Amino acid sequence: MSGMATAMGANLMCTFGTAPAPLKVTQNTVVLTEGKPAATIMDAASMTNVGPFGMCTTLSNPQVASATAAALGVLTPQPCIPQTASFIPTSTKVIIGGKPCLTQDCKLVCAYAGQISIVVPGQTKVTVS
Repeated sequence: MSGMATAMGANLMCTFGTAPAPLKVTQNTVVLTEGKPAATIMDAASMTNVGPFGMCTTLSNPQVASATAAALGVLTPQPCIPQTASFIPTSTKVIIGGKPCLTQDCKLVCAYAGQISIVVPGQTKVTVS
């Protein structure tokens, strides 16, 4: 298996965010890892699975760009509302409900150009035979 499996309670971080956000698993309630639901690459919906990363600091975000323009060019972060699709799978060895398991090395891209990584997988051990 490539990377460590990710579970409910994992912490995510965006390159343009100011704080980590927890991952909420909604695509699977049957397969558990260390007693927590294992995540799939489809656990990526904005505000449902992926919460806000504090404040957004990229000018690609129209709200940040507008606030920065109003502040005469001084970067003015705004509340993060991630705009996401699905994680990019790195392994298809483990399938949960027809979807690849989310592993720690998977990435998620925000429409505002942020790269979202899994910084804490939410569990510590997994065995794949």
